[in-house]
Amino acid sequence: MSCSVLLDDNAKPKSTSRAKQWTGEIENLYRFQQAGYRDELEYRQVKQAQIDRWPDTGFVKKLQRRDNTFYYYNRKRECEDREVHKVKVYAY
Repeated sequence: MSCSVLLDDNAKPKSTSRAKQWTGEIENLYRFQQAGYRDELEYRQVKQAQIDRWPDTGFVKKLQRRDNTFYYYNRKRECEDREVHKVKVYAY
């Protein structure tokens, strides 16, 4: 998320909406939410770790869940069209 760089560490979402169509940002949100986080900002608040990304696509490569197990993701799209509407987009 590009806006997370501008926010402080204690930012809380003001509103939420559902994704309507797939984009690169929606793909990354899908991956964070699969691992149990709202978005990149919450992941950084909780884990305080560097986020591994695929260099060619920029998608998240690996995330650590709250129970310290890891999720590994492929280079290609993993959020199928039928799951796009499940992704929550938070506004700060």
